[in-house]
Amino acid sequence: MSQVSDAPLTVDDIDLSSIEFWLRPESEREAAFALLRAERPVPFHAELEFESIPPGPGYYSLTKFDDVMFASRHADIFSSGRGSQIADMPDELNEMLGSMINMDSPRHTKLRLIVNKGFTPRMVARIEEYVHDIARECVSQIADKGSCDFVTEVAAPMPLRIICDMMGIPRSDAAYILEQTNHLLGGLDPEYNQSLTELLAGGWNIFDYAQKLGAERLKDPKDDITTTLMHAEVDGQRLTAAELGSFFVLLCTAGNETTRNALSHGLLELTRHPEQRRLLLEDPEARMAGAVEEIVRWSTPVIHFRRTVTQPVELPSGRHSFVEGDKVVLWYNSANRDEDVFERPQEFDITRSPNEHVGFGGGGPHFCLGANLARREIRVLLAELYRVLPDIEAVGEPAMLQSNFIHGVKHLQAEFTPVGPSAAD
Repeated sequence: MSQVSDAPLTVDDIDLSSIEFWLRPESEREAAFALLRAERPVPFHAELEFESIPPGPGYYSLTKFDDVMFASRHADIFSSGRGSQIADMPDELNEMLGSMINMDSPRHTKLRLIVNKGFTPRMVARIEEYVHDIARECVSQIADKGSCDFVTEVAAPMPLRIICDMMGIPRSDAAYILEQTNHLLGGLDPEYNQSLTELLAGGWNIFDYAQKLGAERLKDPKDDITTTLMHAEVDGQRLTAAELGSFFVLLCTAGNETTRNALSHGLLELTRHPEQRRLLLEDPEARMAGAVEEIVRWSTPVIHFRRTVTQPVELPSGRHSFVEGDKVVLWYNSANRDEDVFERPQEFDITRSPNEHVGFGGGGPHFCLGANLARREIRVLLAELYRVLPDIEAVGEPAMLQSNFIHGVKHLQAEFTPVGPSAAD
């Protein structure tokens, strides 16, 4: 791999396909996106060859908030059905790894309606209990230690335990699911993957596990969401075991990674900005909801998704006209720093209002299905964390995931005054 240059980037130097670009410090990448927004808001980049996948035709990037919103809300023109990753994948792989994310209507609508049937009022109430119980459990398990790796001991286990409990997956299998999720979303970060084969194996293993679980619940129903999903019908149609498998891959990735990384970035930024932490702890009841929205805006756990243009269209902003077949990448991280939408976008401010970020997508049919659950998880965990360990802080620099897709934190050391079991109850 070539050495990353320390020289400032010009607009012609910026290559969003380059591995070297994503190895630059985050401040430099943010400055590069700011430069694109100002001088070249819809740049075109060639695609890299990725092991056995030949390079595609290249893609246009949307870096401005209004353009990202337009593409998100016109799913008939900006299609997800040809894949949401930049590289072109076989259709069966897109479906296995992406479920509804890689579907257009009417299939997307049918699947989403069936999935919605799994979240009955009774099941939602149970999930609320899971969130509170598991938040207390995760915090109590570190409370007497005085230090921990916040990612591996708190932020990563919490959402995955919630997913496993609601789907009826034994806790004994949670570590296996987490390991496979790390492979699937680890990109080519050497801590998780040494090859594309290893990455794809993570997705396949989750898919296979869920297919088997779905088949079991058809024969032997239990009181869990897997059973509800496998028996739910819309217009006489049910989920197939393969569709459940794909949905579970989505749940383990989107449902786990968004919360995991937002929590990790949240602790990090509340440590880096002690005045914001003081504001939050002065009145957590009033300020926690705003803090959650700013943490999601700031962290933008999912950096981008791709669309494919189905017909000629000009952006309402007038910045570009597309033809059928063009690949378009929606850079949510850049939209969430757009100076035309957010006042002082490079500042972390838990009192920011309004805060209509695109951390969960830009609206339309592909807006994050689990956005409200993710918000609840972040809110409850942070409240419990600061209740039990009010002086918890991140120490040192985080170990960041090497990825242009997930804004991930792999490890984050935290220190705090240890407390006994009674304080954590």
